[in-house]
Amino acid sequence: MLIYNATLVTWETENRVIPNYAVRIDGKTIREIGSSAELLAKYPSEEKIDAEEKIVMPGQICAHTHFYGAFSRGMAIPGRPAKDFPEILNNLWYKLDRALDPESVRLSAELLTVNAVRNGCTALFDHHASPDAIDGSLDVIEDVIDKSGIRAALCYEVTDRNGKDGAKAGIRENVRFLTRLKNGGDLDGRLGGLFGIHACLSVDDDTLADCAASNPGDFGFHIHVGESQEDEWDSLYRTGKRCIQRLYDNGILNEKTIIAHAVHVDVAEMEMIREKKCWVSHQPRSNMNNAVGAAQVESMMRMGIPVCLGNDGFTFDMWSEWKTAYYLQKVVHRDPRRMGGYDVQQMGIYNNAALAGQAFGFGESFGKLVPGAPADLIFVDFHPFTAFSAGNIPWHIIFGMSESMITDTIVAGKFLMKNRELTTLDEKEIVARALRKYPQVWEKFNRLHEAAA
Repeated sequence: MLIYNATLVTWETENRVIPNYAVRIDGKTIREIGSSAELLAKYPSEEKIDAEEKIVMPGQICAHTHFYGAFSRGMAIPGRPAKDFPEILNNLWYKLDRALDPESVRLSAELLTVNAVRNGCTALFDHHASPDAIDGSLDVIEDVIDKSGIRAALCYEVTDRNGKDGAKAGIRENVRFLTRLKNGGDLDGRLGGLFGIHACLSVDDDTLADCAASNPGDFGFHIHVGESQEDEWDSLYRTGKRCIQRLYDNGILNEKTIIAHAVHVDVAEMEMIREKKCWVSHQPRSNMNNAVGAAQVESMMRMGIPVCLGNDGFTFDMWSEWKTAYYLQKVVHRDPRRMGGYDVQQMGIYNNAALAGQAFGFGESFGKLVPGAPADLIFVDFHPFTAFSAGNIPWHIIFGMSESMITDTIVAGKFLMKNRELTTLDEKEIVARALRKYPQVWEKFNRLHEAAA
């Protein structure tokens, strides 16, 4: 396949913006880039796609998300509004996840995969929970990933909040899924996996130790840490240690581990994160919504910690996450000099791509428009009316571009969306099933509230 008449954004370390260029894709891989005239003459019989002067760039990546939260859209939460993050957890998420069955797990993944494809998000890291439907739940999500064509790294969150039997079931689900993944079930590089843990405030040290001992290979862990101050205080009260110290001591931290949020980690914890070469995922829209604070992402990046961008289950318009990350530090510190555009670009492009390259096995070529890279691309119908270059592209994205401009999404050389039409998912049929299913989910959610009253 030959995509021509495009403005390429390569996202190489030395990024290039190249007008009237072409990309040749062979199977699932980018094989060649060059001028449109050159490659059209060189490959006259190749299938041709006219990009119509749109921007063509690597697809977006989400470093932390939750498919399982799909049915929270529009949901009324009984009782008084939550006053803090623990109440948000107890009133919403700890009941919504228990309201899910295998059918609603599938629908949640389908609905948000549709959203990902429409928003040009070609790779994501999902953190799943369905305490009343644990066994096989990752297989249900995997089936959606397989049929949709997207890339995803999955895990199941282990927690003690539903008892030790529930924690052991979560461990078994991770081990079962990761063992099969290790033995070759990676959907030809489109499926990855981590060992999921909820958060320090919902797991005991013996469960952390069990998770570390049960890891069926060199997989990383995916865990929320210090999302709110209560996570740190709970660890201190129960164990005398802060969160990262507990994870350090129990063997959870390694170079593949994703630490989601890290809003309230202190400097000593940051040093341990750096020592163990972990990833940190920043979700500024969620942090603002939950009123938990703003992570010290600038400080962590200066320390050499790779901070990535996720959405925590929000919509997959990752450029909106860019914009929020850019604005949040400025308003928190009352200083417009905070959080430069290049720092946001580092998180959203280069660090996310490095994480995905590690998770899906493609190394440094992932997330770049270069020969040998996976053919994960998006077309953006953006026609700048000022200079558009590698030097100023972060500010075009932050102030001028939106996901509504994305017309085409390609993963592994296959169109998942072409001219804004989905090719692998029937959105109308999925939504129809969701409209039939959501009353059951909401009814169980409300029953759980009544039982807890």
